[in-house]
Amino acid sequence: MNALFQNIPAGVGSKRKDLKLAPKELSRVMEKGARWTIENGYGSSDDTEHIEGQGCIAGADPACVSERALERGRAQLGTLGSGNHFVEVGFVDEIFDEKAAGLLGLYKDQMTVLVHTGSRGLGHQVCDDYIKVMLQASRKYGIELPDPQLCCAPVDSQEGKKYLGAMACAANFAFVNRQVITHWVRESFEQVFHLGPRDLRLELVYDVCHNMAKMETHNVEGKKRHLCVHRKGATRAFPPGHPEVPSPYRSVGQPVLIPGDMGRYSYVLVGTEQGFHESFGSACHGAGRLMSRHQAKKAAKGRSIVRELEDRGILVRGASRATLVEEIPDAYKDVNDVVHVVDGAGLARKVVKLRPIGVIKG
Repeated sequence: MNALFQNIPAGVGSKRKDLKLAPKELSRVMEKGARWTIENGYGSSDDTEHIEGQGCIAGADPACVSERALERGRAQLGTLGSGNHFVEVGFVDEIFDEKAAGLLGLYKDQMTVLVHTGSRGLGHQVCDDYIKVMLQASRKYGIELPDPQLCCAPVDSQEGKKYLGAMACAANFAFVNRQVITHWVRESFEQVFHLGPRDLRLELVYDVCHNMAKMETHNVEGKKRHLCVHRKGATRAFPPGHPEVPSPYRSVGQPVLIPGDMGRYSYVLVGTEQGFHESFGSACHGAGRLMSRHQAKKAAKGRSIVRELEDRGILVRGASRATLVEEIPDAYKDVNDVVHVVDGAGLARKVVKLRPIGVIKG
């Protein structure tokens, strides 16, 4: 955990001094996505086969990204954000579907590493920039909003096209960010255990987007329609047989990752045909909060969160105490209950439960 914490910068504004990109190189990152990591020695072609969309969202247009967003992202590749972002070292605690687990390369007591982070300051700035654009667009196109945060524009409008171009840039930046962190994770394990890649076999199971809008084809009232599917606080969960599911997993469905909190469990599931029809192939992408960050701070007052988690056998490293108290396990729903509902409703099917033994928080 110390090696991981040293090798992966974490927290608000964290940067890697050795990976600050020139403007042209940053544009290549946003256009190429995970292919950039292979070309620059941070990943392999095997990795891209196990990433949603092979790690590149089409239509990325760096010209649609503001200078402020570019400046915020330039030095943040390979860094872990703050809040609920994390790197979790754990192990496969329970298997619910032996066949699916085998196809995903998961087995009982196997060590696992779960990475949750996104497009960092670049994506945050893209969001801030386009909220202003969309507020104006909503008025321009006569769209009534129940809440200003639901501001929007028609997909085929000038504003809509520009936003999709900028969002694809942020998504591709996020793919590269997670792949670079995966590279630092592999190097950290090699450094500590003195083993090479073949012996460690730290292979990527899946990398999936969250908080995205994507153009997809779905059946609506018996007709195939090309739709813009928004997943906010959600993740894709495509079924067996879908052509966008990696070929090794196609017989069981796309892997669905649902993390819990730093003190309990996380889950790997697979998408279902029922979920594809009922939720446009979507599932939640986390347990979800029970407490606001302010409430969590009050609940953690006077407690040693690091000691409490050590008593459960979990080593935690945080960029600040403030983050740890905001992210106490009590602040989240019990992911066991959440996944029970997801599985019971047929949105995704349980494959394995992971138990954390070490967590890095930003």
